[in-house]
Amino acid sequence: MTSIEFQSLIPLVTIAAASIIIMLSIAVKRSHLFVNLFSLVSLGLAFLSLFFVPDTTPVMIAPLIILDKFSFFFIGLIFAASFFIILFSFNYFKQQEGDKEEYYILLLIATFGSSLLAASINFMSFFISLEIVSVSLYTLISYLRTKKNALEASVKYLILATTSAAFLLFGMALVYAGLGTMRFNDFAVRIAAPDTHVELAIAGFSMMIIGVGFKLGVVPFHLWTPDVYQGASAPVTGFIASVSKGGMFALLLRLFISIDVYQYQALVHTFTIISAASMLIGNLLAIRQNNVKRILAYSSISHLGYVLVAFLAAGSMAVQASVFYFVAYFISTLGAFGVITLLSVKEHDAEDIEDYRGLFWSHPVVAAVFTAMLFSLAGIPLTVGFIGNYYLLAAGVNSSLWFLVVTMVVSSVIGLYYYLRIVTVMYSLAKETNEKLRRRTFTFGGGIALTVLTSLLIWYGLFPKGILLVIKSIAGI
Repeated sequence: MTSIEFQSLIPLVTIAAASIIIMLSIAVKRSHLFVNLFSLVSLGLAFLSLFFVPDTTPVMIAPLIILDKFSFFFIGLIFAASFFIILFSFNYFKQQEGDKEEYYILLLIATFGSSLLAASINFMSFFISLEIVSVSLYTLISYLRTKKNALEASVKYLILATTSAAFLLFGMALVYAGLGTMRFNDFAVRIAAPDTHVELAIAGFSMMIIGVGFKLGVVPFHLWTPDVYQGASAPVTGFIASVSKGGMFALLLRLFISIDVYQYQALVHTFTIISAASMLIGNLLAIRQNNVKRILAYSSISHLGYVLVAFLAAGSMAVQASVFYFVAYFISTLGAFGVITLLSVKEHDAEDIEDYRGLFWSHPVVAAVFTAMLFSLAGIPLTVGFIGNYYLLAAGVNSSLWFLVVTMVVSSVIGLYYYLRIVTVMYSLAKETNEKLRRRTFTFGGGIALTVLTSLLIWYGLFPKGILLVIKSIAGI
């Protein structure tokens, strides 16, 4: 390994080393505060190290991963999201019984796996990274095993994840049988070669859609999403909704471009159906929910459907639109689950819609922050979510994807209903004063995290040029 390769790997090595150091430290003495602070410092150092990587990128750690601007952008996004999750987690787990320190080990390992996914260019690194994330999530979902629905959610995720992994492996085997390679960069050349079996490769890619679709939680592979979101603890749910999907999103985008999916109408039609179904079904099912976690679960299904609109639009504008939208989704989702985490108590998470009745009258700032996050998810102007929706629609119109554009507009209007429903409850007068809610206090770290996320939401909603220039520089992949 050259010095340049090692320097490029420092962000990933930092996270991997941090999880090992925490494991050794708790063998000597348990300290929730130390582990939380050490995790924050490790993620902060790993994030800062991204700005000191050599200018000679892309660096390929053959044949498994590539460290280029695209990889580093998503790795940085994943590190930042995990940092916010850990900030929200301290007070939440402080009030819980049992050991807390292993939670941070699992969270860092899952962060490491998601980062590897974003850098993967080979089926081997793809599958290994995916399993690192999945195995960590099995335990994270059921970490508070005394909580209602936690074990049930974990078992459901375990069974469905292993089933989807089987489809993913079988699909990879078919692609390898058809093309004779497992490297993404070789797919376009091998497909055009006369001695390959393209039919086997297409069948393999079709089977891989099941594994990828499950991880992203799109229709019809979405059935696990609401149950797992509800059963997992609030910070873990925020992690699943953001970090675990971020790595898969980056990998899918790289894979899309590598195989030039637009020349295969069967795959294009398949993703068109998945996109439209996710947008409509996700929003329609969310209307019927009274649980805020389940509402956000179905909302995430619809948002991944929106992103697929840009996936199916050709050109660099499509890449820019989908990446910017995912940044907007990260900010809004982390903020929403951050509010849920901070309002949760030892006995139960703040997940019932009635838990938010009259929130404005007891905690006006928190209510305003939650309103901003929900408005961003709904695509209301002056928020980063609105700019994201605008670019997705522009990419769809530019590629004449009229069916998906109309579906996106209609489903967005439907989605506005359940977001406003939560907002209405927060600003309504409660029949009885919620004493637990009134006396709820918030940690300094959680308050700082919400302040930063809200500032980013408004700043990028008003001045998106800066982040768009960064995204444009990585759009070539």
